[in-house]
Amino acid sequence: MKFNIFKHILPAAAVVLTAGLSSCVGDLDVNPIDPSTTMEGDEVGLYTKCYANMALAGNTGANGDCDISGLDGGTTGFVRQLWNANELTTDESICCWGDPGIPQFNYNTWDASHPMLQGFYYRLYNGIGYCNLYLDEFASVNTTRAAEIRFLRALYYYYLMDCYGNVPFTTVTPADNPKTMKRADLFNWIESEVKAAQPNLLAPAARNSSQEGYGRVDQDAANMLLARLYLNAEVYTGTPRWTEAKTYAEAIINGPHKLWTTGQNGWSAYQMLFMGDNGESGASQESIFSILQDGETTTSWGTSLFLMASTWNKDMNEAGDYGSSEFWSGNRARSQLVYKFFPNGNVPDGGVAAMVAAAGDDRALFFGTDRTLTVDKPSEFTSGYSVAKFRNTYSNGGAGQNSQFVDMDFFFMRSAEAYLIAAEADLREDGDLSAAGLNYINALRSRANTTSVSKVDCTLDYILDERSRELYYEGFRRTDLIRYGYFGGENSSKYLWEWKGGVKNGQGFEAFRNIFAIPYEDKNANPNIEQNIGYN
Repeated sequence: MKFNIFKHILPAAAVVLTAGLSSCVGDLDVNPIDPSTTMEGDEVGLYTKCYANMALAGNTGANGDCDISGLDGGTTGFVRQLWNANELTTDESICCWGDPGIPQFNYNTWDASHPMLQGFYYRLYNGIGYCNLYLDEFASVNTTRAAEIRFLRALYYYYLMDCYGNVPFTTVTPADNPKTMKRADLFNWIESEVKAAQPNLLAPAARNSSQEGYGRVDQDAANMLLARLYLNAEVYTGTPRWTEAKTYAEAIINGPHKLWTTGQNGWSAYQMLFMGDNGESGASQESIFSILQDGETTTSWGTSLFLMASTWNKDMNEAGDYGSSEFWSGNRARSQLVYKFFPNGNVPDGGVAAMVAAAGDDRALFFGTDRTLTVDKPSEFTSGYSVAKFRNTYSNGGAGQNSQFVDMDFFFMRSAEAYLIAAEADLREDGDLSAAGLNYINALRSRANTTSVSKVDCTLDYILDERSRELYYEGFRRTDLIRYGYFGGENSSKYLWEWKGGVKNGQGFEAFRNIFAIPYEDKNANPNIEQNIGYN
């Protein structure tokens, strides 16, 4: 039985927030209509809602009302739109669906009216609104919970800073036309806010789903967010912070959230990170912050089910081991991702087991039977290899709780990322990779049962490729390519991928696309908002 962090979700009527903060209105319903009745705000419910904003569309499950007025759970799903924005725009994935916004992601042609970028933007501000309300009303009730909400608010602002650059900023609810905060200033605020919250967070511990505290952020989550901040500090502020990135990443490496290295029943340790029982199997020792999913109690179209169903087709179900009745057949790999595992070009065309064996790497979870390796026809699912990384199968042989919705928790922060941050920062710090930095890379390769690499081979570009091999389809790639100068801008044409810039063989595109546009509806509603350059 999973420990259910969402059991106290605030009733839907208790909080009313509009989509954006430009005209955001929020209040906790504490005043009774009947003056003879005494009512109190649900502190635990609102606390939980700050987390649930990342996992659920609303309070009533996948088919209920969305928290964000006028939009649906798919368009606004936190994981779904974080994934779309950071994967479909890159060399890792392409989607065959024709939903409004998908072709623009595929071809790097989005603008200020993009519906999914609007939904993601409003989901982030929705979370900030809940966090602001909690801290306005309940900051003094429980020191640990208040610290967690401060962290979550900083995390929501981190994604606004990373994706949208200069954004409206407020720490109060309601907010009347908040002013735009410059990206570098928001970086400084996030940094100080996370550091202030960290001492009061839960102590780091490897937890599983039966233990209280699973699914809540702890002090290592703060270490991870700070490591991410510092790794990309030069992009956000113009000043590199490699030493700090390495320091905070190594704090995780030396802590309790160890790499999961033990396979079970024919499943590799790497596969077990992305299976239906990953919260129970032992794999969660690697998870620093899990976004919880349960096929019975936390149903969602925009979280783990999206990661699975959007990447699977029925013909991939080689041994009846997928674990869900949902096959959406949309997202698949661009060839550049597959070639990361086959640098010599010798890519087989078989199923997952054959692919892993040929690559000599447990992470090469691709399906190539009756597929073309190159994406010649973006609108066809079989044009491009399929990705079989996420599944609802149980590593112990058991079955999921629901034939449609899934139990796989999304390991939103896991310690493998810290190994990659520490290695990259170590090399960038003084241009020479230390023995410790090399060991971090080889620890991941050892877990994947693949060959170790030498110091001379471990260049910055190699580390970028290793990040893709370890973290592909987990929502990192756009940020990584921007940090390396390979996304948009003057170096954009130095690294091309299929359909980059809307051309089959790829072409560079403008630097302004390194951040997304402020949605035009929010821009029009708030005269204090400045649109990002290039989108006027």
